[in-house]
Amino acid sequence: MTAVGQDTLATRSTLDAGGQTVSYYSLEKAAAKLGDISRLPFSMKVLLENLLRFEDGGFTVSTADIQALIDWQKNPTSDAEIQYRPARVLLQDFTGVPCVVDLAAMRDAIAKLGGDTTKINPLVPVHLVIDHSVMVDEFGHPKAFEQNVEIEYHRNAERYDFLKWGSKSLDNFKAVPPGTGICHQVNLENIAQAVWTSVDPSGATVAYPDTCVGTDSHTTMINGLGVLGWGVGGIEAEAAMLGQPVSMLIPEVVGFKLTGEMQEGITATDLVLTCTQMLRKHGVVGRFVEYYGPGLDSLTLADRATLANMAPEYGATCGFFGIDDKTLDYMRLTGREESQIALTEAYAKAQGLWRLPDMPDPVFTSTLELDMSSVVPSLAGPKRPQDKVALSEIDDVFNGELSSVYKHDGFKRVAVEGKDHDIGDGDVVIAAITSCTNTSNPGVMIAAGLVAKKANERGLKPKPWVKTSLAPGSQVVTDYFVKAGLQEHLDAVGFNLVGYGCTTCIGNSGPLAQPISDAINGNDIVAASVLSGNRNFEGRVSPDVRANFLASPPLVVAYALKGTVTEDFITTPIGTGSDGANVYLKDIWPTNAEVAETMASCMDRSMFRARYADVYKGDVHWQAIDVTGSDTYQWRAGSTYVANPPYFDGMSMTPAPVSDILGAKPLAILGDSITTDHISPAGSIKADSPAGKWLMEHQVSKADFNSYGARRGHHEVMMRGTFANIRIKNEMVPGIEGGMSRYNGEVMPIYDAAMRHKADQTPLVVIGGKEYGTGSSRDWAAKGTNLLGVRAVIVESFERIHRSNLVGMGVLPLQFKDGDTRLTLGLTGDDSFTITGVASLSPRQDVTVNVTRADGSTFAFTALCRIDTANEVEYFNNGGILHYVLRKLAA
Repeated sequence: MTAVGQDTLATRSTLDAGGQTVSYYSLEKAAAKLGDISRLPFSMKVLLENLLRFEDGGFTVSTADIQALIDWQKNPTSDAEIQYRPARVLLQDFTGVPCVVDLAAMRDAIAKLGGDTTKINPLVPVHLVIDHSVMVDEFGHPKAFEQNVEIEYHRNAERYDFLKWGSKSLDNFKAVPPGTGICHQVNLENIAQAVWTSVDPSGATVAYPDTCVGTDSHTTMINGLGVLGWGVGGIEAEAAMLGQPVSMLIPEVVGFKLTGEMQEGITATDLVLTCTQMLRKHGVVGRFVEYYGPGLDSLTLADRATLANMAPEYGATCGFFGIDDKTLDYMRLTGREESQIALTEAYAKAQGLWRLPDMPDPVFTSTLELDMSSVVPSLAGPKRPQDKVALSEIDDVFNGELSSVYKHDGFKRVAVEGKDHDIGDGDVVIAAITSCTNTSNPGVMIAAGLVAKKANERGLKPKPWVKTSLAPGSQVVTDYFVKAGLQEHLDAVGFNLVGYGCTTCIGNSGPLAQPISDAINGNDIVAASVLSGNRNFEGRVSPDVRANFLASPPLVVAYALKGTVTEDFITTPIGTGSDGANVYLKDIWPTNAEVAETMASCMDRSMFRARYADVYKGDVHWQAIDVTGSDTYQWRAGSTYVANPPYFDGMSMTPAPVSDILGAKPLAILGDSITTDHISPAGSIKADSPAGKWLMEHQVSKADFNSYGARRGHHEVMMRGTFANIRIKNEMVPGIEGGMSRYNGEVMPIYDAAMRHKADQTPLVVIGGKEYGTGSSRDWAAKGTNLLGVRAVIVESFERIHRSNLVGMGVLPLQFKDGDTRLTLGLTGDDSFTITGVASLSPRQDVTVNVTRADGSTFAFTALCRIDTANEVEYFNNGGILHYVLRKLAA
């Protein structure tokens, strides 16, 4: 998005690079007038340029805003609010479908308000990558990929038809078809440009930092390329598409200094799991993290992207890296134009965004440091990505979890019906090479291929109870596997290609073989998965698997061969080779030199150029979808995938005052680390759940349920799926696992209880502990909360994206103060809550919550209003950010 401001500071300059002359907004000129910026972190310089480019004298960006950001160096914390405008928006299909649904609904709504439907069009480039829908139905054979593609298109025909309508009906909107890759890897390898350009109203080409927001929390991966990006909810992304700035406080920035080099055999995955644990312990929620120090010189750009990718897991807004020669080398390898590479170098050096080995350390809010030579082989699990476990201790950790968490007194093994093997606690039933985090990194992928090669040559095979899968983040991975001669070895040990998409990491692991599933569920077996993903939350990977461990791709292969997490890799063999000898992990683990030599021989620029030459064309299935663009969408009566949502029903140009919350009842009282997977699951739909019953009432067979993630275009399914995670524990119904609540003493599904309260015209609240809303950016966690009738969420702390999403849907986020918690206050499902003055709230003010007990006694406590900015107050008072934007456009 180019400048629209007045440039009152006169910072506009020109630059010759890459055979062209471009205009840009000079940070050097700003510094000459407002103060030295040499020690601003790179990420803050990107924000500073954004403010310069959109300065308009005060309407949205004032000189005082710019000064506040520069003065941040004197005291690197701030309560100043700024308006930030990203250059572009990245979507994936799980979150992209509801985005396009909302835009289509807004076109209908603006027409009813007498406005112009053409105003509902993205003003910045939007790229939607369809990557979340492919499931691992078929695996372990040569036709798995082809058959999964067929199933995917059959299962998602209506959704893909709708997305293609969006690509033909919306300006600045491009759809990358299924089977291309994962959005973050496609972004890293192709879409991102490090320095973006566009033509302003005067006809000049303006250069500025490539920045983006994305409707997937792992949008942060692009920070590895020096592109500032982070995840937002779909509703916030839609507002950004329609020209609304991202309202934010000037962030704190935590510096993470890396020194030393990783030792022989240590992977980027080991490094990122170590950093994730350190940063989560340090506390970086709502903060930027910026990596610096001499250790960066030994990291490939793919390693940096791996570290940036997992920023949501350590809780940060982003994990940023400056631009340097490694950036340019990667851009050249992946096929960017030489003119673009030249512009990136010249612009970064002119703006002080170029990383130099001997530059002074920036000013940071706080710092921490890691000597990378201390990193050891690691996994994380069994429930949280920050719970790093050294490889040598994984068996001890699982054994301890078995008794303390899973309440098993001893190990259990049972026969599998119709098979010649049994299965027991800790057996690995899913081993998946999956996810943008690791499949974007050739170093760990080549290592996995070499482990497979060495294992195959020794005659090792995966255990028969393990479901194996290989789902790379781009087609280029297949190209270099084939060229290196590694794909045949991966196939031989069960890791056949199953698709190019998120698969197991998002919960699309597909069903286990029925005898395996029956043995697990019929005998309370605690089965395990090992995946090269970034998330291992309860109930996410598979409904049959309760212990999930994140690991590097080569370790995933090794665990498929070993078949259990109950034995260590040091003293026990992986298996027996064809020669009858025991084979240990050290026997098949590649050296760093082997990995480097293989990478050098099998990867080149032409692979990327060829694969991305027609990235929007798609395969024969995509090309066969015949859709005509139109001004408004013709909603299909009876559809169970796409429906016009009720958010704008009865909307007028003037919002009614927000009512007080009187006599609200708790819908759920929850513990710590409630994730957006708990609130709005993405995986399978149970037949006896409210969503499953609704689908069957609408003639959808269980075989065609698909997943909650694929059904996000239909509010009736998603309302019923809110708080429906099979592992969520509502303290109002102790001893019961799953999405249950109470209404007048009767235990029932949360959706049913909410509808009973709605019929009584009783508002609802949700109570929780620490880290509420951790994990994904999914806006349905807030949309569903709103549609169930929840007016306020009161917790000990919020994760960044979910707090923003709640405000964006008109739900009041409140945070306990002064050491209060649901436990210290003794809050129960029988209490009633009253909150007054809701229509006149100001950012971060104290709010009195009055509580009435079942016996009529009362007390009050003080909570912090987590509506953080003045803009968010406007959104909240309008009923949500989309209502605010729609009224603004209609006017």
